[in-house]
Amino acid sequence: MITRVRSAVSSIIGGIMASGSSAHENHPDLPLRFPYSRPDFLTLSPDEVECSADHISRPILILKEMKLPWAAGYAEVINAGKSALNEDQACCEVVELRKRPADPSSPSYTPTRRRSSLPSADVLESIDSSEVKEQNFHYWALFDGHGGSGAAVFAAKFLHLHIEEQLQEVLEILQNPSLQPPTCLGEENPIHQLHPSAGCSQRGLSRAASLRGAAGAPGSPNTMAPRFFMEKKIKQESLVVGAIENAFKEMDAHISRERMVYSISGGCTALVVVYLLGKLYVANAGDSRALIIRGGEIIPMSSSFTPESERQRLQFLAHLQPSLLGNDFTHLEFPRRVTKKELGKRMLYRDFTMNGWAYKTVQEEDLKFPLIYGEGKKARVLATIGITRGLGDHDLKVHDSDIAIKPFLSCSPEVKIYNLSQFEHGADDVMILATDGLWDVLSNQEVAEAVSGFLGNCDPDDQHRYTMAAQDLVMKARGVLRDRGWRIAGDRLGSGDDISVFIIPLMHGTINRVSDK
Repeated sequence: MITRVRSAVSSIIGGIMASGSSAHENHPDLPLRFPYSRPDFLTLSPDEVECSADHISRPILILKEMKLPWAAGYAEVINAGKSALNEDQACCEVVELRKRPADPSSPSYTPTRRRSSLPSADVLESIDSSEVKEQNFHYWALFDGHGGSGAAVFAAKFLHLHIEEQLQEVLEILQNPSLQPPTCLGEENPIHQLHPSAGCSQRGLSRAASLRGAAGAPGSPNTMAPRFFMEKKIKQESLVVGAIENAFKEMDAHISRERMVYSISGGCTALVVVYLLGKLYVANAGDSRALIIRGGEIIPMSSSFTPESERQRLQFLAHLQPSLLGNDFTHLEFPRRVTKKELGKRMLYRDFTMNGWAYKTVQEEDLKFPLIYGEGKKARVLATIGITRGLGDHDLKVHDSDIAIKPFLSCSPEVKIYNLSQFEHGADDVMILATDGLWDVLSNQEVAEAVSGFLGNCDPDDQHRYTMAAQDLVMKARGVLRDRGWRIAGDRLGSGDDISVFIIPLMHGTINRVSDK
């Protein structure tokens, strides 16, 4: 086992696991579910796709036509040789919430009433207000692949359809803002059947009479007395959050099923924005990032999920199911590797119950390789993978072993909500979505200053401004190729990773918000 772990850890020293190919089980005999491609909305020809994979010149790709919802901007660039292909993927859709004759998880599923992913600005503005209210949600998503592009391509094709399917079930509830979501579909909530004065009349009941009317008491009626009726009130926005969360789970299960028939390589992180009924829902599973710039203020809209940020969850799982560690790893964390000469000594450690550190006596089992090893971008789970949430990776194993890593990876996103109706937004107020290739070299502050500075020098009526701002941002993170590699401002090392960026102007949400009412 020591040899296997050393082989895997050698990649950590360089900061990047060698594209994960050695740890993923590939199935070359199976056909591809989808061929490699770039996002559909870029409308690239096969020759253009091939040219975009130039690791030397690293051309920045942008929209040929400004036709994404809300006049959103987009730009991307391939890595500097980390992997043969650009493993990032992106998707942008306007989806109609109508019943479908087929299940999105079916391999033969084809959407029949979905809007084009490339609606023009004129088309969006001409949508009837009732149609917007009743049937549409807007969708932007970034998928950062690893160990191959298969999972990212697959998720880009299907995740919005799973969200659509989940939202269909609660659409009628969402259309009625005054309706408290019923506990059981098809039944009216007993709370709403109560007369406003019911609470007052109940105060007049004696304690004994109240108890006689309580559910479960001898001779009690089937209906619980209002005084004892307790039910948690659920906000409508929680139904949307739940729909998105379930869609992520269904998407992950979809990949698991399809990989039995098709070759779907690797895994991917997922960062999704859904606009529905005046609110933006930002769902993140991985280390991509979303932030809002509003009036010069920076508002983070996502958290990164890494081995360090999720240490306690991972350690707790390993504590509950030690068999997942294959008798080769320990769930405890130490400041460095424990050596045999330290047996019996008191050494700093921490487990899933601790935020701080304490001392323990080193035992033989502490010599095992730690579940989480490394720091920052070099931190790895089971010496293999540097992210802890995402989609796919069902075949991922510790190098040269049968220890599965999937049990430690969660497909559940964190969902944050931004209510557009609470603020007035100007032309320079935007949401930025980007894969980690951008954030590896630029801070939130640097990104905000770059975008605000660029937009401030553009004509507010120029719809190309957001794509040009995205292009400028990618260029700042990629840098310029010099003798010592790609360099950015201050002669710092530029990003060698794939970079994908959406810039979404929030002022366009105001138009849609008015239509929703």
